[in-house]
Amino acid sequence: MGVVNVTPDSFSDGGRFLATDDAVAHGRELLADGADLLDIGGESTRPGATRPLVTEELARVVPVIEELAAAGAVVSVDTMRAEVAEAAIAAGARVINDVSGGLADPRILEVVADSEAIYVAMHWRAHGATMQQFTEYADGVVETVRTELSARLEAALAVGIAAERLVVDPGLGFSKTAEQNWELLRGLDRIADLGRPVLVGASRKAFLGRLLARPGGSPRPVGERESAHTAITVLLAQAGVWCTRVHDVRAARDALAVYERMSERNSR
Repeated sequence: MGVVNVTPDSFSDGGRFLATDDAVAHGRELLADGADLLDIGGESTRPGATRPLVTEELARVVPVIEELAAAGAVVSVDTMRAEVAEAAIAAGARVINDVSGGLADPRILEVVADSEAIYVAMHWRAHGATMQQFTEYADGVVETVRTELSARLEAALAVGIAAERLVVDPGLGFSKTAEQNWELLRGLDRIADLGRPVLVGASRKAFLGRLLARPGGSPRPVGERESAHTAITVLLAQAGVWCTRVHDVRAARDALAVYERMSERNSR
């Protein structure tokens, strides 16, 4: 899943693809590099982010979705809003990637139920401005995330979204400490036990910057975390995840090509 941030303030590339033409061109580049689908987002969900008006979010994502879908791309929209999800589906989106799992705007589940779109329910507890205040997990982060994701699946099923259209995401970085992110990655088998495909978004996130901290303790800058994420991409493939959400599609594809070739050799 290649990331197309149509935002001025995303942590990795905020502002670079805010203009529709730039976002569409970037999406085409990601497709050429081997993306299976494109995730178009008009709201930054980084820690501390403030929310745009719904009209701003619509103006950012709908034209990009229309152009990329018309070009044949499988398009996902990264949104927590029912109104945006509805407009995105009408524009050609086939996946709704809701980082709130239906908690921010419960009507989004009804919108998806009335469509044929795939729904990604991510583990989430609060919006970006306050989410890092909610990092306590009474039963441990893996089991608590599994329990809370199970509740989101039940809510989706209850409004009529078919099980085969549901995907789960453990929500790395969302109300999680760096160590909790690593615990979740080590415990993905428990998330997969929910019986639904798993999407993981680790690309360029802060816990990688902390892992690769420079002498003195300052985190590795966002643009210098790709090698670590490439290693995670291979480990996720080994774990059998459904999809990985990445900024550098070419690097991820190259790593997967090596992994697949080695796996083929070992199976002979």
